[in-house]
Amino acid sequence: MGARRAGAWTALGPLLWGCALALRGGMLYPREGPSRERKDLDGLWSFRADLSDSRRLGFEQQWYRRPLRESGPTLDMPVPSSFNDVGQDAQLRNFVGWVWYEREAVLPQRWTQDLGTRVVLRIGSAHYYAIVWVNGVHVAEHEGGHLPFEADISKLVQSGPLSSCRITVAINNTLTPHTLPPGTILYKTDTSKYPKGYFVQDINFDFFNYAGLHRSVILYTTPTTYIDDITVITGVDQDIGLVNYQILTQGSEHVRLEVRLLDAEGREVARGTGGQGQLQVPAAHLWWPYLMHEHPAYLYSLEVSMTAQMDAGPVSDFYALPVGIRTVAVTESQFLINGKPFYFHGVNKHEDADVRGKGFDWPLLVKDFNLLRWLGANAFRTSHYPYAEEVMQLCDRQGVVVIDECPGVGIVLPQSFGNASLQHHLRVMEELVRRDKNHPAVVMWSVANEPSSFLKPAGYYLKTVIAHTKALDPTRPVTYVTNSNYAADLGAPYVDVICVNSYYSWYHDYGHLEVVQLQLRTQFESWYRTYQKPIIQSEYGAETIAGFHEDPPLMFSEEYQKSLLEQYHLVLDQKRKEYVVGELIWNFADFMTNQSPQRALGNKKGIFTRQRQPKSAAFLLRDRYWKLANETRYHRSVAKSQCLGNSPFTL
Repeated sequence: MGARRAGAWTALGPLLWGCALALRGGMLYPREGPSRERKDLDGLWSFRADLSDSRRLGFEQQWYRRPLRESGPTLDMPVPSSFNDVGQDAQLRNFVGWVWYEREAVLPQRWTQDLGTRVVLRIGSAHYYAIVWVNGVHVAEHEGGHLPFEADISKLVQSGPLSSCRITVAINNTLTPHTLPPGTILYKTDTSKYPKGYFVQDINFDFFNYAGLHRSVILYTTPTTYIDDITVITGVDQDIGLVNYQILTQGSEHVRLEVRLLDAEGREVARGTGGQGQLQVPAAHLWWPYLMHEHPAYLYSLEVSMTAQMDAGPVSDFYALPVGIRTVAVTESQFLINGKPFYFHGVNKHEDADVRGKGFDWPLLVKDFNLLRWLGANAFRTSHYPYAEEVMQLCDRQGVVVIDECPGVGIVLPQSFGNASLQHHLRVMEELVRRDKNHPAVVMWSVANEPSSFLKPAGYYLKTVIAHTKALDPTRPVTYVTNSNYAADLGAPYVDVICVNSYYSWYHDYGHLEVVQLQLRTQFESWYRTYQKPIIQSEYGAETIAGFHEDPPLMFSEEYQKSLLEQYHLVLDQKRKEYVVGELIWNFADFMTNQSPQRALGNKKGIFTRQRQPKSAAFLLRDRYWKLANETRYHRSVAKSQCLGNSPFTL
């Protein structure tokens, strides 16, 4: 069987444009340039949790109409960060309901006086539901905690002699059966055990429901006629790189667009005009994953220039988009990047760390990527939600392949498969594809993690979300991650790659490492016999408390984690020669969860501690991943150079 290319994954032509238009409005990352400015609002914001019984006192008293300090005491709250762990208040750590953020932003004079300037407020992530006011005026609402949203606030800041604006954001972290991820509020009505009105948030996922402004809040400008969106799909015809592009503008129907493609040295290699077209690059440098080529992660720059003749005079806008030329395809037994078999050897991650919770942090991000390179990891899954845009940009630059997952985790209740949930899930996929469609590192979409895919409504639900995602982006395969039995999984017929989570000798057959190989072999053979699709072992692992040692290995010891991984690796080494195309350890690092007797200060399945220190299994996995890297087709000296001299092997 030939490679499946869902349409034509290498050169889509007109098919690209119809699908791109399904997404309303662009979400280009704010970049400074000749026609655009950016002002980051990171730092300390005023903060207050609404501790009233109804959690609605802030709306009743209209806290957004005047400075927050005038309606009561406030706290200093760093942005970006989760609000849960930065203080000493246990009530705030576990708070469920509305919290309020406020920041006064000083604006450059030209932003407030030049009516040809468009001023936009962009929030990178507000978990979970957010309402935004500027100077007391409602400007935006957004549902979903992991994707950006924005509002044009030009009229509000250009309405008088203003030099600043007051930004107020109310955020509610409550999860319901119809949110993504879902949850339920449990009311404890036994007044002999609980105070009147007592409730708790119940969730069906294994990570802490951190909340707040998790990513940067940004003000940026464009001209009033501007480049709104760019969609790029790349392909290869022999040695010619193909860059299909579509550019959408706002503000005028009469614009002139010029496009230049520059190589990594800044040399022009192709040019074009108009809102859509194809650039051809002879002898193109392809975007290759880390450890798959001696020059991985090659990026071109697509420079788009727009000019328009308006009543007030000429207007111009400029945007530069990094572009990696690469193809993705799937066969019955292989995952192909640029026509070559690719084997995922990587990790699952979480946006999680001490104090900052899920707040974006550059030093932590760079540390994590240095650890990935040290491991010899070439991929990760954004378990279980979209990560920050800066993470995706770094993956593009370093050649780390991404399975891009939406927040569809914990979908286990029958009511979470209803139409309300489905429509929201479809909107989330639209937002995710719109944001990440141009990243060459993103090679596959994941629409869910461990849904109850055996329930009758799940079949239609998953089929619909998968089909919608493929319509939005025909250039990438689509999957979801399952832990169901192969015979009962109602969504598996619709995915392009089977992703399976299993924890043999951990969640059952406790301590019996001798059964891992048989059970894992049976798992792979059953799934492949039924669906004839490539398989990724998308999660496996064991809880390990750093410093616990037992020989013979016992559960929770470092020796047990290593031994369990070794048992998995024996079978993976057999099946990767047939149809298994990847393995992703659970997890990269320990992370916080809800409190329970099963979790000692969080989930300890990381090969690194939460502070990014290695456990014994990290060295085992490093040895394995560099061995796998050495088996690829490019010259072995490449692995040595990419490892920066730190490979545990002689190359």
